[in-house]
Amino acid sequence: MKKIITFLLLLIGGYGFSQNIENTSEVKIRKAKRLAKKFLRKQHIPGMAISISENGNLIWSEGFGYSSFKPRTEVIPNKTVFRIASISKSITGVALAKMAEDNIIDLDKSIYYYLPDYPKKEYDFTVRQLAGNIAGIRHYKDNNEYALNEKMTINEGLSLFKNDSLLFKPGTKYHYSSLGFVLLSAIMQKASNSYFNDYVTDNIFKPLKMYKSSMEFTNMTVSNQTKFYKLSSLRRIRLANPVSNEYKVAGGGFLSTSEDIVKFGNELINPKILSEAAMAQVTTSQRLNNGYRTGYGMGLSVEKSINETPRLYHTGGGVGASSILLVYPEEGIVISVLTNLTGVSMKAFGTALEAIFLEQPAEQPAEQLVEQP
Repeated sequence: MKKIITFLLLLIGGYGFSQNIENTSEVKIRKAKRLAKKFLRKQHIPGMAISISENGNLIWSEGFGYSSFKPRTEVIPNKTVFRIASISKSITGVALAKMAEDNIIDLDKSIYYYLPDYPKKEYDFTVRQLAGNIAGIRHYKDNNEYALNEKMTINEGLSLFKNDSLLFKPGTKYHYSSLGFVLLSAIMQKASNSYFNDYVTDNIFKPLKMYKSSMEFTNMTVSNQTKFYKLSSLRRIRLANPVSNEYKVAGGGFLSTSEDIVKFGNELINPKILSEAAMAQVTTSQRLNNGYRTGYGMGLSVEKSINETPRLYHTGGGVGASSILLVYPEEGIVISVLTNLTGVSMKAFGTALEAIFLEQPAEQPAEQLVEQP
């Protein structure tokens, strides 16, 4: 009888333990869902998709709001296609590392080795420096340049800035530059003797089964593509103006779903198309000439999480798009959030999700980390 009672107690205890694990995950998701709804409402976001994986497995993926008001269409995270904006830079960084691993490109060669006709500057600079935003190439001059609706190839896009002086001696400062990634993609095309979009599709999207990811072409709508919105001065939701992103695809011109971006994020943790050494080129912070760490690898920010463990991330801000990708290699967690609204600050919302899924309290309750409108 004692043996039977002991067995029953162990059985009940084991069941309670498994239920506790399940409930912990469910509690996190419920808390994150409440946070997401509050964020959507306060920021007046028409539509948003959130997908989160742990140890390679999707644990939560949900759509909020609408990808289109006319016709009214709900967001579906494995189908709704968003502009991912500057998360495109992280994809470019991995593609660049792939080229380097395959001896197609040398990261530490002068850019003039690949583009000898590019206008000569006061200083030379390398492919790696371009990918780390330390080459001295300027960013957009103004909103008109950022939202330019002029269809151009990558090489044609160089005309926007190729005759401008460098902002500083390469390697001495960090300066975020989407235009630097235009130049980088021109170099990658020349080195690989292939169109940039074709190389990324064949070497990143197809191997990772990111079948809903592609370059955005002007005046072409892909299946299940969201409409793109902005807020008026009275905070009314309006359709965003058209924009052409072909020339800046490497820095902000890809389309994707939140679930496809999670697949990409898991490649950063457990690389399959790259060796770990090659991936380290992407995920390791670059240094300035004085040894100072910039906090940016190749197309990817490199920081510490609230657990003091590595956090790899990139935010994105484009016309009709605000996004964030967060990757935690030690915890095995990937968080992807895509929206169809211009000008949403995503970093605090990402920090709030981090506080929930990394099981550590933030300095303030997660709900308070959502920006006020």
